[in-house]
Amino acid sequence: MTKKKILKIVSSIMSTLLFLLMLSLAIVVISSKASGGNPTVMGYQLKTVLSGSMEPTFQTGSIIAIKPTEDGGKSYKKDDVIIFKEADNKIVTHRVVEVKGEGNNLSYVTKGDNNDGPDTNPVLAQNVIGHYTDFTVPYVGYLLDYANSKMGAALLLIIPGIILLIYSGVSIFGAVRELEGKGKNEDPKSA
Repeated sequence: MTKKKILKIVSSIMSTLLFLLMLSLAIVVISSKASGGNPTVMGYQLKTVLSGSMEPTFQTGSIIAIKPTEDGGKSYKKDDVIIFKEADNKIVTHRVVEVKGEGNNLSYVTKGDNNDGPDTNPVLAQNVIGHYTDFTVPYVGYLLDYANSKMGAALLLIIPGIILLIYSGVSIFGAVRELEGKGKNEDPKSA
């Protein structure tokens, strides 16, 4: 294979990778903004883990997939990892250690895997947002948190776009020079 063919293949691969990177970053940013902060993929919400209370189950800065609650939070049992709202609208992810009551009086005693004891207040079933689905991606949560900021959204869309534009410009310039070179090398009598 010649050097030119290898460069063309590498160039095509780079163009495709840059385009896919820009497209995936755009999807993450748009999905984050449209869902009010947490992207939703195929019915699952992606949440960022912001504390170490559930280590080693998942690390701080990871993203986890949760299945939103559909039954008012009444179907969970001991050892399920649930995501719930506390009184101050803070979102918490902890493990159920005890189920109390039933019907409209159902509540869960929760505990972080890395915490010494259970949480002080039981979680009312109607405050459960969803449950953890055993899908974790370490450290990507930092990127999602950054994508939710105005600066992050701008940088994650603009920088790959500029890189793609510059790369496209260089590719077009190279193709034009190659065409001009071929035009000069042709024999005018053969036309």
